[in-house]
Amino acid sequence: MTSMFLRALSPFVRVMPEVRAPDREVSFREKFVWTAGVLIIFLIMSHMPLYGVDRTVGTDYLWAMRVILASTRGTLMELGIGPIVTAGLVMQLLSGSKIINVDFGDPEDRALFTGGQKVIALFMTGFQAIAYIAGNAYGALTPTNALLVFAQLLMAGIIVILMDELVQKGWGLGSGVSLFIMTNVAGQVLFNMLDFTQTEGVGPAGYIGADPTNPEATGLPKGIIAAIIANIMRAFGIGTTTGQAVDASWFVFRDTFSPSLFSLMITFVIFGAVIWLESVRVEIPLQYAKYRGMKARYPIKLLYTSNIPVILAQALYANILFFGQMIWSAANSDNSNPFLSWIGTFVREESSGRMIATYGLAKYITPPQGIFSLVQEGAEGWVHVIIYASLMILLCWGFSKVWVDISGIAPRDVSRQLLNSGYMVPGFRTSEKVMERLLERYIPIVAGLGGFLIGVLAATADIFGALASGTGILLMVSIIKQYYEQIAKEQLAGMGGEGVAGLLGIL
Repeated sequence: MTSMFLRALSPFVRVMPEVRAPDREVSFREKFVWTAGVLIIFLIMSHMPLYGVDRTVGTDYLWAMRVILASTRGTLMELGIGPIVTAGLVMQLLSGSKIINVDFGDPEDRALFTGGQKVIALFMTGFQAIAYIAGNAYGALTPTNALLVFAQLLMAGIIVILMDELVQKGWGLGSGVSLFIMTNVAGQVLFNMLDFTQTEGVGPAGYIGADPTNPEATGLPKGIIAAIIANIMRAFGIGTTTGQAVDASWFVFRDTFSPSLFSLMITFVIFGAVIWLESVRVEIPLQYAKYRGMKARYPIKLLYTSNIPVILAQALYANILFFGQMIWSAANSDNSNPFLSWIGTFVREESSGRMIATYGLAKYITPPQGIFSLVQEGAEGWVHVIIYASLMILLCWGFSKVWVDISGIAPRDVSRQLLNSGYMVPGFRTSEKVMERLLERYIPIVAGLGGFLIGVLAATADIFGALASGTGILLMVSIIKQYYEQIAKEQLAGMGGEGVAGLLGIL
């Protein structure tokens, strides 16, 4: 029986704009064109400033999560994918806790669940837009400007929801959320490697440089690769007179907050770890009933739920930080309420407009800004590490277990799909229940272990720091590998026709 909550959302689901699933086979070339078009629109929105706001004033509430949420300050992508991921998080928690009953084997229930998720995403877009304006994220706005900003954020949110739906329903490759995260993180990584627009203001002890009044300023670019190239040019006197060359050992850690060789090394370590984890799998032998002797394998990857648990965990963190800042600004700015202080207390950094958590839950779920900043905090820094890592691992494990049930990859769903495709397990009776019991030996355990390990990797990446966000790097590598595999399958399906296409994902 359909949940009362879902029935209450059904009128909104009917009036929500919708992208129809293709009623034909979409070629790889067409999928690529649609995906590229969506990506171009996303990039344009990420650089198109909101009309009626000054980006240099106000408060930046999402600074710690912008890379993960594909968000850009003061643009149409101000909210990023936050409302979509938050809606998925809410629906997952409601379903996993059995507050709403959904039969995911029933196509009507599943469609209503998906439509309800879109409705909540739209509600969250409007709510967060209002909260941003009320919280003076753009400074004091006139009523007209406030209405304009709200309309822009709401329309941008609808476009992002529809672009994600277009890609997911088969017109594109992968999912819109993954595509946006990958693009945002990759851009940040390249920026931290090649940034020559900003210069380093601190140098090694004893460095004189070119300015006697500021002997510690190196004037080297912020980007680590750009800085190394500029330093080599200085050493050989090529094309620059801005100062003396810096000793090569300086680039290992630099000033502990600029991109360094250490952060570059951590980035490559995460690359390797994610690729290795993605390659570990358990394979169940299958036999194709229609063609005697044709064998196949069903792979159960160690990262069975992929990067979804990390995205949901970071979305939960982002919402706690966002609403914690709102509550503090409105009701506890003098830190006089001990209960609200447990949620979080903050200090506004005037130079950047950032709200820095100083106490409470908000402090310990703020992603660490590198191991050196935590060491400088002393014992408090290590408490931050332990609490942040423990919560991340626990959340990733829990979200991974729940996601299996609601996303159509539970043993009951997989067994039904395999039998409908004509597969059977050699030596076992051809029965959905029998195959389901066989898959239950592997899928729940592998999904839980994979969620645990991805949580460990995400926490480690954030603690040690990387070029951009540690978790962002993890997500980017995982998404790139998924796109590589999907593109290879799409191309193979296009060459082999329906026979090969039917076997893809099984072989």
